Amino acid sequence: MSKITLHDKTFKPFIPQAKIEEAIRKVADELNRDFADSKEPPVFLCVLNDAIVFTGELLKHTHFNSELVSIKLSSYQGTRSTGTVLNILGLTAPVKGKDVIICEDIVDTGNTIVALKELLLSEGAKSVRICTMLLKPEVYKKPEKLDYVGMEIPNAFIVGYGLDYNELGRNYSDIYVIDE
Repeated sequence: MSKITLHDKTFKPFIPQAKIEEAIRKVADELNRDFADSKEPPVFLCVLNDAIVFTGELLKHTHFNSELVSIKLSSYQGTRSTGTVLNILGLTAPVKGKDVIICEDIVDTGNTIVALKELLLSEGAKSVRICTMLLKPEVYKKPEKLDYVGMEIPNAFIVGYGLDYNELGRNYSDIYVIDE
């Protein structure tokens, strides 16, 4: 792993792919335990675009029937959260009466998670669980419980494994941190 440059920023190696995939398998094991005996298939809700890679890898390790729905929200501009969650593309299928598992790439301020959970409950979801590949615990101060967390990281701007800086960097299989 060597440094990469995206737009005007340089990033250095942070989390190798093997460690990311180990965390995803751990989350999948927890989901398999919790949903193995579900009578109705739960819905995995992929938050586009960042969570595509995480959700795809997670689904490969689950061993129960499930549905996949997407939504596109945005709260970042460059390297900072705007504090406002914009609904760019609504739910791609109804969730009324279903158990929903939100799949997020990273939870930092939690603004997106809170807004999304409220939206899903208003759309009639039976239950909502939150699943994230990465959590920044020093930034996350919301009361919403995170049900499944792959790993905790410090409050730094990262790219790779689906995460981007102004749409670049999603394609890297490792995660990189901004090199300041």
